[in-house]
Amino acid sequence: METVNANIKFIRKQKGLTQQGFADLIGIKRSSLGAYEEGRAKPNYATIQVIARRFHISIDKLLTEDLAKIADESVFGTAANNRPVAEVKDIKGQQLRVLSITVDKANRENIELVPAKARAGYLEGYGDPQYIKQLPKFNLPFLTEGTYRAFEIKGDSMLPLPSGSIVVGEYVENWTDVKNGDTYIIVSEDDGIVYKRVYNNVDTGKRLSLHSDNTAYAAYTIKVGDIVEVWKAKAFISQELPGTETTLEKLTNLVMDLQNQVIHLQSKMGEA
Repeated sequence: METVNANIKFIRKQKGLTQQGFADLIGIKRSSLGAYEEGRAKPNYATIQVIARRFHISIDKLLTEDLAKIADESVFGTAANNRPVAEVKDIKGQQLRVLSITVDKANRENIELVPAKARAGYLEGYGDPQYIKQLPKFNLPFLTEGTYRAFEIKGDSMLPLPSGSIVVGEYVENWTDVKNGDTYIIVSEDDGIVYKRVYNNVDTGKRLSLHSDNTAYAAYTIKVGDIVEVWKAKAFISQELPGTETTLEKLTNLVMDLQNQVIHLQSKMGEA
């Protein structure tokens, strides 16, 4: 307890925050923060998670290492090799990266649903077991191995998947495993929850490139340090069935294209 309490005080002073400012930032009372810094109380796990996420420090380091005595790297700003801390964030899941889940009565993992209205809350509560417990839950018989979560998507950036569809994603622990061109749910501090087609530049550029299937939306990149979670899309649920008009249009275009090719070949044969 002494280590984490001392680290909380060190972080606050390094950031130049008052006790009230720091308490507001992590969502606790100033009196509670004072008790932590004076060693009169112990922060709960949810508070430790918020501090670790907010300041890009691993929970293990926050709990076990004296940050004030770390000499080989700066806790904030840049590391010893002058790369921003966000760029040296663990990307392989080898350090402690907490993923809260729920299970059913048979001890099988549930699929928790993050509705559109809960997107903002998820960014603060994704590591809080009590928050995850309150989310709607369901199971799919064909998804039995792995850890899954479902997200309701909004907008038309990934047409033909309509707004309001629910994308079920499998948790990706090692972000270097992201496969170019596949679709993923990316949870990040700046962009929130987005569903995109992803191209991997984690090993070299410390970024992922996010693309929309709707060409009206421009592609953009996101830093590894901003990423909270990655979920590989495995299934989707939608109340809108595929329209027959689109299918017929595609078939018509295909037939016309074949007819044009036949006419072109006949013309070539006539010339010969």
